[in-house]
Amino acid sequence: MTMDGCMGNQVSPADAEEIALLNRQGNSKAGSHGAGGGSFGGDDEVRHGQAGGLLAQEYTLIRGVNGDLQYINDELASMQSFLRDLTAVGAGQAQTHGHRMKDWMKQIRDITYDIEDCIDDSAPALHGLRSDMCCYYFANSVYEVLTWWPRRDVAAKISVLKMRAQQIGERRERYGVNNPEAGGGSEGAHAGNGAAAGFDAADNQEASLELVAMKDPVGVEDCMKELEEWVIKDKNTSGVLFVVGFGGVGKTTIATALYRKFGDQFDHRAMVNVSQSSDINAVLTNIKKQVMPQSSSQKQESAKGMLGRLNCWSRRHLKGSSRYLILVDDVWSTAMWNQIRKSLPAGKQGSRIIVTTRFQAVATTRGGGGADHTRKVSPLGVEESERLFKQAFSESKGSEVDKVPKEVWKMCGGLPLAIVIMAGHVACNPNKSATEWLKVCKSLFPESGKDHGKDGGRDLTQEEVGRIVSHCYNDMPADIKTCSLYLSIFPKGQKISRKRLTRRWIAEAFVAEKQGLSVEDVAETYFNHLIRRKIIRPVEHSSNGKVKKCAVHDMVLEHIVAKASEENFITVIGGNWLMQLPSSKVRRLSLQETDSKRANDTEKMNLSHVRSLTMFGSLNQLPSHSFKFGIVQVLDLEGCMGFKAHHTEEICKMLLLKYLSLRRTDTKQLPKAIGKLENLETLDIRETSVVELPKTVCQLERLVNILGGNKKERMALKLPQELNKKKKMKALRILSGIEIVGGLADLHHLTELRKLAIYKLSTISEDPSFKDLSSSIEYLGGYSLHTLIIDDESSKFINSLDDLSSPPKFLVALELSGKMVKLPSWIKQLTALTKLTLSATALRSDNLLLLRYLDALFSLTFSFRAEKQDSETLTILAENKLCSDGEITIPNAGFKNLKLLRFFAPLLPVLSFSENAMPELERLELRFSMLEGLYGVENLAVLKVVHLTLEDKEGEHMTKEVQSEVERAVKGRTDGKAPKIILNQ
Repeated sequence: MTMDGCMGNQVSPADAEEIALLNRQGNSKAGSHGAGGGSFGGDDEVRHGQAGGLLAQEYTLIRGVNGDLQYINDELASMQSFLRDLTAVGAGQAQTHGHRMKDWMKQIRDITYDIEDCIDDSAPALHGLRSDMCCYYFANSVYEVLTWWPRRDVAAKISVLKMRAQQIGERRERYGVNNPEAGGGSEGAHAGNGAAAGFDAADNQEASLELVAMKDPVGVEDCMKELEEWVIKDKNTSGVLFVVGFGGVGKTTIATALYRKFGDQFDHRAMVNVSQSSDINAVLTNIKKQVMPQSSSQKQESAKGMLGRLNCWSRRHLKGSSRYLILVDDVWSTAMWNQIRKSLPAGKQGSRIIVTTRFQAVATTRGGGGADHTRKVSPLGVEESERLFKQAFSESKGSEVDKVPKEVWKMCGGLPLAIVIMAGHVACNPNKSATEWLKVCKSLFPESGKDHGKDGGRDLTQEEVGRIVSHCYNDMPADIKTCSLYLSIFPKGQKISRKRLTRRWIAEAFVAEKQGLSVEDVAETYFNHLIRRKIIRPVEHSSNGKVKKCAVHDMVLEHIVAKASEENFITVIGGNWLMQLPSSKVRRLSLQETDSKRANDTEKMNLSHVRSLTMFGSLNQLPSHSFKFGIVQVLDLEGCMGFKAHHTEEICKMLLLKYLSLRRTDTKQLPKAIGKLENLETLDIRETSVVELPKTVCQLERLVNILGGNKKERMALKLPQELNKKKKMKALRILSGIEIVGGLADLHHLTELRKLAIYKLSTISEDPSFKDLSSSIEYLGGYSLHTLIIDDESSKFINSLDDLSSPPKFLVALELSGKMVKLPSWIKQLTALTKLTLSATALRSDNLLLLRYLDALFSLTFSFRAEKQDSETLTILAENKLCSDGEITIPNAGFKNLKLLRFFAPLLPVLSFSENAMPELERLELRFSMLEGLYGVENLAVLKVVHLTLEDKEGEHMTKEVQSEVERAVKGRTDGKAPKIILNQ
């Protein structure tokens, strides 16, 4: 079907998703996590078997409908074959029946959804009664009687669906929608064939580990120098910087680079995205959240009167002695900008506001400030375009860039967005020849042979930029394209958590096991592939170097949202998008913070078939009329306020729920009825007031992820004792933020566990559970355990770990917190370890000698919990200093791949780096109240950043001396690349 006006007929992600939809119920019946398939990238025979299981596994017991079920199963199998054949159709052939094909595909999609709804909606009534019976013969008779009406209802619905399937088939023949011929053009093949489109699980399994997500803008050095001078000059005058330019020209990249570079120099800072449909109250509230954290009561306030309250708040917190830096991105109207500017106080002289806009009229709306400045961003020249293309190509793990004809980046008109996305596209298609790339250029711009951009005579139009974005998007494998459509759920400008996104893909059955990888690993490869394609960009990395959060460029997201709306894949209400209300049934709903004009939109829609519900803001946005809660499978309420008791009651009626996130909500406890959610796979209640799970949770045998507690505050989640007594929940892979007490220490039966994070340990060495936990860690370390986090306030347990006879050799991340001095001797055997976090009490020169041969180690942290500061801890730190001859020496060998080193302690002794210490170290972070000295920094050849954070102003003088010493030391480096030194107070 036609994806847009400039491309040929191809299979859309929503069409491809039908196969994944058929897998879901089969997965839950089989009880195997992640057995579902994506779109066209997997094994067709396995996928067809799963589809058959969906319709036939339990419901062939329904008398009188067996034949109809078989008919529908066969009919859908034929439809799926048709979809797969479409992937090989050339654009020219497909265009002969584009609109008819599009309409027929919509009919297939609708009936597929409706069949699944019919089965899911009937499952509780049929399955529940039968499973509760004990005696088979008696139960069978009773079952026949009690389920007569539900079975009759299912038979009637299936009969209607059978007739619809027949009519769809007849209609296709009547209107000449013919089967595609084999051997179509290359474009069609690329859309559905993962290998052809450059996707391979091995190539995408691991993205390169980095510490810095954002790169400095390329080709705009003169522009950046001018704007940097404006930010730092004349601190006695406040002003506004307007960065003006065409969409995709790099305005946001430049503004964000300024924000990152100078943000630490201001007392307050905030970054907010506006766009065309933003509500002023939402914009101002967003600024307020970033500048001053809100209490729960403030979060629950309605938007009414927010403007006045925020003005009062602004006068209190941004006025007077405070200098602030605020980035207002993508302003579309002078009216919106005027409202924002009037709402912000003057602040201390030297405050700065950076505004990006596509419209010169916004920049002409001055506030009378003497320091106001406007900078128009122009497209890159050919040389700068080539440099940016090659950099992005290299980041996407492309090879032989010199074989790519220059026309590929020249046609992008000097627009960084188009250049970067084309670089990702080319890098993911390594087998295309230069001739083929020239054909691509000609097909995208057949109307002109001239170059575009600064050196080509004219800029690209909005439609032409969209044409490039559309081409690169359509080239992706269908299953990954489906995953990319899922990005439209999140508001514009939002940082999207990698783990949140991949877990939701799994819950929606967009991901299947393949090539020997688990479903989680395949989801990671899809995420990494989207990074390679430049569809998403990393904006934040974890300390282990992996991408923690990503973002989507506004124009790319605009394209994705349009596709998701066209295919009825996702319906977005509120936020930054002006979307028409769907005329058909809503399947996935994203409720974003909205103004009063659009608050009632949900009341006008058919929400009875919603399977995925995501909310941002307040639960007050929920429509007054009820959802058909029984078929919801994904419920994501992260960050929502206004949680009431009846909300949890309604959630517990969602019997098919697979993913439930209440993270950062104000919910206080979970009811016993949560035990009814037998299909639940992910339960996320982190950073809530839920401190204990009910006993009924142990009935959830398909549960894979339990995420609880509060990592920053080390608040732990108490599990029910029944977890060990009944030895259930064997599917658990992540058990995070928990408290270990008593009988909960025996975890031997959790052989699938990949991550164990213990935030509280209430067991003593004389207790049998002490040995049970130690034995469990030793036992699970021989299976799949790769992340272990233990916070032991008494320190008795972590100091006993040296007694393990068989250490967990497969760990990739280890965190031990408590009063530990000596490290377990087996730690040197952890050859796969990439991330290590230890208590600051273990900071000794001899321990560093033990750790230096961990060749895979990427980050090393010695941390200190402020709430644990006591005389004993300070004594240990002092003794460590004496034991290390008065200073901590980092040895001159080992640590071959270490890139991040962090020391967090109230009192840091002299730190000295030997001549050849840590050859790959890029970032050094020190957080302290007093730092005695820092020497040998000039020996760190590739060091990029030194981050000094002062937590006690009494040590300010000494710290500034250390800063000056470091600056003098690195200034004379032979490579001339002195690291950036940042001092926070």
